[in-house]
Amino acid sequence: MEWQRKNILIIGMAKSGVSAAKLCSSLGAKVTIQDIKSKETLMQTMKNEIEILEKLNIKLILGSDVNDIIDDQDLIILSPGVPTDLDFLQKARNNHIPIWSEIELGYVLCPCPIIAITGTNGKTTTTTLVGEIMKKYNTNTYVVGNIGTPFTAKVKKMNKESLVVSEISSFQLETIHNFKPKVSAVLNITPDHLNRHKTYENYIAAKERIFENQDEQDILVLNEDDNICRKMKKKAKAQIFPFSRKKELEQGAFLIKDKIWVKWGKINAEVCSVRDLQILGDHNIENTLAAVAISVSMKVPFNIIKEVLTNFKGVEHRIEYVDTIDGVKYYNDSKATNVDAAIIGIKAMKSPIILIGGGMDKGADFSDWIDMFFGKVKTLIVIGETSDKIIRTAKEKGFYNIKKASSLKEAVVFAKQLAVSGDCVLLSPACASWDMFKSYEERGRVFKEAIYDLKG
Repeated sequence: MEWQRKNILIIGMAKSGVSAAKLCSSLGAKVTIQDIKSKETLMQTMKNEIEILEKLNIKLILGSDVNDIIDDQDLIILSPGVPTDLDFLQKARNNHIPIWSEIELGYVLCPCPIIAITGTNGKTTTTTLVGEIMKKYNTNTYVVGNIGTPFTAKVKKMNKESLVVSEISSFQLETIHNFKPKVSAVLNITPDHLNRHKTYENYIAAKERIFENQDEQDILVLNEDDNICRKMKKKAKAQIFPFSRKKELEQGAFLIKDKIWVKWGKINAEVCSVRDLQILGDHNIENTLAAVAISVSMKVPFNIIKEVLTNFKGVEHRIEYVDTIDGVKYYNDSKATNVDAAIIGIKAMKSPIILIGGGMDKGADFSDWIDMFFGKVKTLIVIGETSDKIIRTAKEKGFYNIKKASSLKEAVVFAKQLAVSGDCVLLSPACASWDMFKSYEERGRVFKEAIYDLKG
């Protein structure tokens, strides 16, 4: 694509939008960036970014829409948090103006192979683990995407010898076009983001887009234990590299008793024992198996894979041990932004739980989560806009030990008052964070700060 003097409109002033704007400007395009938030509001948290954009002569439209300039655009780059059904975007489609995700923009300019990982749960852990393996194998590796570093922030540093490991969300996949990873992976699928996607079918279809442009030379890693993932085999043109925690496979990555094993082509060998891993829980065994499948498909030697697997300690905000106060252990599972992830958090705890949950309403049904409380959760402390919905569902299920807090810090204080030695306090919200925080990372940091405050 010729970039010089092209009119490019970036929608959304989050990390990926700002990064895409800078990149397009550096390519010689005439860039406009829009956000529904006012300049005054954004200056409170993004003063430096706004000043940089203005110095680059990037036009800012803040606090208003862009209907009047849509017809003048050659390309629109959409930040993942922006819904795709806005009126001005439909106007752009009617005028045949392409709408790309920031991931698509990164892909178009990327000179090297891409590993792309999606799924409802486990994306960040698996992407981080694969990233560590690939960095050990190829020091010219970049870990980007939904994990926190925009693809477009790193793409100009890449060359043909580089390697990209990317975490990809359903929001980012909605607006890809030619995005074609060398290796893609779908870890699992359970209902999530239904407030955005409207139906479960739409959500699945968005996830399936990760492999829609792959061909027979590419590889698709799928969870053989997940019913939805298994059905994806029929739609894929890529070679299927399955993984399973529950059964031995003719080809793929799987467990034999407590051994992680791989059969792939002429390979038939043990990688390591589950006992060698430092990350705990069945969900992390599945994440590890996916990482092994991806790494083997990229021809990484077993000794490198084993070394990284056995030294990997997990990621921040995912069942992260924080501290022990008066015999009570505190765990930060802020990354559990949906019901299934929060169920995993409860299953991982071996002690009676004081549970902190709630947040932004994504249209989830909390019934399955609450079913896990009995015999595990002593008291539930709720926060955020889903508080009343969770309380109502819990009482319908016969769970009444519930306390409502006005803030996360207050919830931590309540938890300290309720917990006794031998208990654990678990933040595992089952909800997104955006009603009270900028991100699940900020929510996790606030939780940890509140614990440190308790300890003095």
